Amino acid sequence: MSIKILQPGLFSTIQDRGRVGFAKFGIPKSGAMDLYSAKIANLLLGNSENEALMEITLIGPKLEFTEATQISITGLSASAKLNNDEIGLNKVFEIKKGDQLHIKQISQGARIYLAVKGGFEIEEKLGSKSMYAPITNSSKIEKGDEISYHPFNFSEEKKHAHIKFNNDYFNDELEVFAGPEFEQLSETMKANLLRKEFSISKNNSRMAYQLEEKLENNLQAILTQPVLPGTVQFTPSGNIIILMRDCQTTGGYPRIFQLTEESINKLAQKKQGDKLTFRLINL
Repeated sequence: MSIKILQPGLFSTIQDRGRVGFAKFGIPKSGAMDLYSAKIANLLLGNSENEALMEITLIGPKLEFTEATQISITGLSASAKLNNDEIGLNKVFEIKKGDQLHIKQISQGARIYLAVKGGFEIEEKLGSKSMYAPITNSSKIEKGDEISYHPFNFSEEKKHAHIKFNNDYFNDELEVFAGPEFEQLSETMKANLLRKEFSISKNNSRMAYQLEEKLENNLQAILTQPVLPGTVQFTPSGNIIILMRDCQTTGGYPRIFQLTEESINKLAQKKQGDKLTFRLINL
């Protein structure tokens, strides 16, 4: 049983919740950029939260299923067709042998998630099926690939969850904790960071998002220190960089904020030109 990749889309990958415990070797955590949407996709099918699924960015793939299964697609809004019929998101659909799924433009947000009943079956590397080259053979899905999935018997009792997908979760406010170098900022600079509206630049990826606006930065350089997904770095030239799931494990720029897990999910659904603000919360 497998999905045939007829068209791969712009940047489609297989992800789970990522690799844990390998940062000391310089290996990123990876995993689904928006863990909220990924979790809902699996739970709708009764899967474990950590089952591997397909993360689809901006423009989706065209797929053919070789055997019957059930699928769910989660996210904010996208154009999707099952054979010739338009289908919605955040629901469970039955798939028959030979069915084709074509996910076109993502119209709201930046990413959607496709889960299959029982999860995708690809080789696990360092405790995860998440694609990240060179840990895995490829960094994304390519045309002609075939991705295996578990068999599904339609004669079995069909059970799946009814879970409401909360679009309001994805607002423009990112909650942050103070980073290790935050207190080195002047009071004026702190105020500027917390009252200004920022926009996403064209430089955004699974590794990091850079913001369009620059601010004056008088912070001293730091020795290379540990960083995490959600770490907000402030470069000497005044650029603000927010590290994401495939980020490096150390960095030399001052760490002014740390996003909450929920805010990383929110940011994962933003694309070039989208707006955001920071809100500082206390531990």
